[in-house]
Amino acid sequence: MIPARGIGALRGLGLAALCAATLAACTPADQDRLTRDAARAVITPVLVQRFPGVPVEPAVDCIIDNASSRELLALAADSITGPTANTVELVTNIVSRPDTLNCLLANGLPALL
Repeated sequence: MIPARGIGALRGLGLAALCAATLAACTPADQDRLTRDAARAVITPVLVQRFPGVPVEPAVDCIIDNASSRELLALAADSITGPTANTVELVTNIVSRPDTLNCLLANGLPALL
């Protein structure tokens, strides 16, 4: 018999495998969109928790647009299990970059600064 937490781990692995297979069958543009959408799903709750009252959509767009491909993949992977301390750290690092700060200012979001 598999322990209860073992079943959850197996489900997580199955979901990850399904996501990988889905991405492999997509065009590069579709892969990018799916990755960005998954990253968006994990960035949003981090922003809502850390910066209540800030308009989320423009802030998420700035973060997505200033994240590297590797960071977007890490954030997308976090969307499977939900935000963690590493997710918060990664989002905070991206927010603190000059290009991200300029994007936030250009979109009227000084509350994140």
